[in-house]
Amino acid sequence: MTVVPATLPRPSLALAHLACAGSMLVWAAGLPAADLLIPHVPALTLTAARMTIAALALLPVWWLLDGSRAILGAAWGIGLMIGAVNSLGAFGLILGQARSDAVTVAIVSAAMPIIGMGIEVVLDGRRITRALILGIGLSLLGGLIALDGGGSGGGTVLGALLCLGSIVIFTFSSRWTVTAYPRLSPLGRTTITLCGGALAAVVMAGLATLFGLPAPEWDALGLPEAGAMFVYAFAALALSQVLWITSVGRLGIGIASLHINATPFYVMLILFAFGGPWLWHQVFGAALVAVGVMVAQGLLHPSRLRG
Repeated sequence: MTVVPATLPRPSLALAHLACAGSMLVWAAGLPAADLLIPHVPALTLTAARMTIAALALLPVWWLLDGSRAILGAAWGIGLMIGAVNSLGAFGLILGQARSDAVTVAIVSAAMPIIGMGIEVVLDGRRITRALILGIGLSLLGGLIALDGGGSGGGTVLGALLCLGSIVIFTFSSRWTVTAYPRLSPLGRTTITLCGGALAAVVMAGLATLFGLPAPEWDALGLPEAGAMFVYAFAALALSQVLWITSVGRLGIGIASLHINATPFYVMLILFAFGGPWLWHQVFGAALVAVGVMVAQGLLHPSRLRG
């Protein structure tokens, strides 16, 4: 798994998995929220606004909890670099969703465990075991079942490729964030990279505006879109990223990424809370994802699955 020097107290495995599940839950809420914003706000402008709101929300919290010494003593150069890479991933995901839909994003995101495990095999020397392969397979199967086989996706090939590129960038930069800052808290790791991403996105959006980037359709933006921006920026980015980096630091990028296949189930839960239907195939798919995570981490031995 991802090698991180043990310079900070680490949460238990159970808390790390709960943090990861929570991260995926609030990230899932951002997918339908983005659908409200994408038609009216250019992708680069939306990226800059989203990352700026998230960074500004976390900066004072970081200062209050960790103190000014942690902020001033952090390696901001690396944070700006990681953040700039992250901003490209965030921009690509918005472009991909604009050319497809939220379902396509969820389908393509199922590739994250394979990408995460591949990174750990190459960079950390992780061994490929039967339990690992079985766990990934169960997680992918659970994700496909939760998506009803993926048949409802309406995305183009370009949209899917943009989403895939974004997932690759996000997976790599998440590992980089954790390994680059062993002495920072998860809140600090998240905030410093979000600041870097916000700065890079604002600069790119500013340059694009000078060269004729269309302005947002202000007349089409009201209270529903403001609420969607709050969910998309604060919940689905700021809060989600803190929980995600916390779990990656404990579980490693490979194991943590298995949780993303439960995203369709979380979307269903959110829609159910607002009057949508309860879909048992998504419950079953999420259960398979959970079993896959436990098998991949060795918490559940494959022989027990055979009875």
